[in-house]
Amino acid sequence: MLKRFFSLFARRSIRLPPPAVLLLLYATLVATGAGLLKLPVATEAPISWSDAVFTAASAVTVTGLAVVDTGSQFTLFGQVVIMVLIQLGGLGLMTFAVLVLSMLGVPIGLPQVVVLREDLNQTSITDLMRLVRIILRVVLLCELVGTLVLAAVFVPEFGIGHGLWQALFHAVSAFNNAGFSLFSDSLSQWATHPLVNLFVPLLFIVGGIGFSVLADLYRIRRWHRLALHTKLMLVGTAVLIVWSTAAFAALEWNNPLTLGQFDSIADKLGVSWFQATTTRTAGFNTVDISAIHDSTSLMFISLMLIGGGSTSTAGGIKVTTFIVLLLATVAFFKRRSTLHAYGRSLGYEEVLKVLALTVLSMLLVMTGVFIIMISHDGDFLDLFFEVASAFGTVGLSRGATGELDGVGRVVIILLMFIGRVGPLTLGFFLATRVTPRIRYPASRVFLG
Repeated sequence: MLKRFFSLFARRSIRLPPPAVLLLLYATLVATGAGLLKLPVATEAPISWSDAVFTAASAVTVTGLAVVDTGSQFTLFGQVVIMVLIQLGGLGLMTFAVLVLSMLGVPIGLPQVVVLREDLNQTSITDLMRLVRIILRVVLLCELVGTLVLAAVFVPEFGIGHGLWQALFHAVSAFNNAGFSLFSDSLSQWATHPLVNLFVPLLFIVGGIGFSVLADLYRIRRWHRLALHTKLMLVGTAVLIVWSTAAFAALEWNNPLTLGQFDSIADKLGVSWFQATTTRTAGFNTVDISAIHDSTSLMFISLMLIGGGSTSTAGGIKVTTFIVLLLATVAFFKRRSTLHAYGRSLGYEEVLKVLALTVLSMLLVMTGVFIIMISHDGDFLDLFFEVASAFGTVGLSRGATGELDGVGRVVIILLMFIGRVGPLTLGFFLATRVTPRIRYPASRVFLG
């Protein structure tokens, strides 16, 4: 029966454009997840459909914003549902579907490969199946290692059964940059634990750097032969982590509610490193985010909007998009007509795509803030933080999630959804390609 279902999916998906297939797949998974979470067996006490849909959407989009406490409100069955939704959302529904089709022996045609290319944000359909197999290996290996490491932390405290479940859930959530935790204070209880402070952020980074980068590193181990995208991602990620760690430490060093509560310099730097990596769409925290300074919140917003890597479990406009924006700015002031990096040039279409993605993302964020401010009388920075967290699929919050009204929840769900499937996917779905019949004479507009 399962083979028949996927065969039907393979035939039906031919009739729809790739962006429409992706939107339909993610929307279907959200609806299915909400239905499962609404079952009596999934919760300790009945929850509303609004809570179920919000939780399912947050899990599928690997965001982590929660309107009900995951550890206390959901039963083991409900927690398993959330973990599966996180895994499917982080792995990519089309990637999962192609893996199942391959295992069942269902032929994978060109239309399905095109949809897979859209889901993985690739520009070419060559070597896609090889990339899918690498993705599966990386996911299984990282989550297995993460589970074993976290088991050394949780098993001594919670026992073998419960401790292993805690380890598995948090490893899956961390690698997929989901931010869901079974503890009401996230991982604050282990703020200075060396294993938690080291390996959980490493899961963030590996999951958020991009599967195409990992595949490139797997095949090619020499720097000069790596693809330009890989080089930009590695350098950009390293610079952002170092800068955000130093900035968080400098801004929060003496804040008694965050870093000020820790005595040693090593503990403060360790906590700073954790927060610096988690803002790049991971969503876990080891200090109270609502207690950070406004300046730190603004820094977090910028990091959440940048996000992680393309073809990854992360959200945001992506690191390479941010780097290309910087390169375009430098090229403009140096009066260059092309962009250069590591002996390679970037074409006109790449720059236009980056500009379209950035402008569309900013418009979506500003519109989201505007609508929520109309319907919800709250602190501007808290609501702006919430919107940026939803769009970047991060999951950090200054406490506004539980106070959202119906309109606010709808806005946040839509932003999480768009942030996961990608603003350009939505734009390409809505846009129509029209061949111009009339050409107009060039003119000039004064800018700046």
